[in-house]
Amino acid sequence: MGRPTKHYRKWRTRWCDEHGVRHSRVFDRREDAELDLRREELAVAERRRGIRAPDVGPKTFLDGADYWETNRAPQKRSCKDDLSILKQLRAHFGALGLGDAGPWVAAIDRYRALKLGLNPKTVANHLTLLGSVLRLAHDLGWMNRVPPIKKPRVKVASSNYSYLRTDDEIARFLRAALEEGEGVFALYATAIYTGMRAGELAGLRWDDVDLQRRLIMVQRSFEGPTKSGEPRPVPIVDALLATLRWWRLRHGGRLVFTNRDGGMLRPSGRVFQETLHRVLDRGEFPLIDRDGKRKRYIHFHDLRHTFASAWVMRGGDLFRLQRVLGHSTVAMTLRYSHLAPAAFADDYARFADLHVAGADVIELEPHRPDVDSKVQDLG
Repeated sequence: MGRPTKHYRKWRTRWCDEHGVRHSRVFDRREDAELDLRREELAVAERRRGIRAPDVGPKTFLDGADYWETNRAPQKRSCKDDLSILKQLRAHFGALGLGDAGPWVAAIDRYRALKLGLNPKTVANHLTLLGSVLRLAHDLGWMNRVPPIKKPRVKVASSNYSYLRTDDEIARFLRAALEEGEGVFALYATAIYTGMRAGELAGLRWDDVDLQRRLIMVQRSFEGPTKSGEPRPVPIVDALLATLRWWRLRHGGRLVFTNRDGGMLRPSGRVFQETLHRVLDRGEFPLIDRDGKRKRYIHFHDLRHTFASAWVMRGGDLFRLQRVLGHSTVAMTLRYSHLAPAAFADDYARFADLHVAGADVIELEPHRPDVDSKVQDLG
């Protein structure tokens, strides 16, 4: 084994890599120089024996992004969205080296500051993808340590969503859909009574629909697999069974729902947007104020919320609903829990033992100024 040599008031190490190329470094302390020299000589020996991957030299984030795009992006369902985010990450981190994690902390802070105006969920998506690329670079041996990436806090699921709230609204919506067309009615009814996503409805085939066993096997979406990547069974409820039987006779072919040309519905299809607006107008559903703007009463995805809300309001089991909707965890499904008819049934008498004598309900006489003034003082 070689030894460090004196270099003015410091210590120099010299070694040859597996290709015979000479290298050297200078250290302040002899102990540091000896430790680094042993580490480099061991690495060279392992690379020569094939135990360690070859030294590929310094890499930048651009190298990691290119590798991720080629080898990992095609496997993802959200490939298009991720590539759009990756373009922005390349512009900011592109030339930054992967060897040392130190400069990355400040670079990540600057990127987070640039995105302050965006929705926290969007910023979290950007930083999640950044972390994926850096972890891949670490696995490839291009990065010694992955820097900490602090993402904004995002609620798992909000209970502030839109849906058709009553039986009357659902009936009024479906009557308006039927006036728009038989295919529109069949699609919207299936969405309301199964909770399937737009892409899952677009990719649904008659082979996936078992009218005898009353079961739909959800297996694909617009661009391939479902969001979770796993097939899931969805029951055909009584309210939908007759509709699907009737639609099967009227509309054969491979796909259950198609566009005018008989092809698969696309995310920008009119039936998910303009047609829905006409149905809402025909059903006299008003515009509502949301986030300071006048918006439609519901969007297509809200038919999924309608299904889930109606399921819970009718006493349906939350864990079974989780499986039907395809949620990976029950946390997403819990957003509907407050709609359960017996949600607080066991809580009404919870403080009965704390009853205070003399604090019974006082029957107030109408128009008593002395009492009214006391009530107002409490405000």
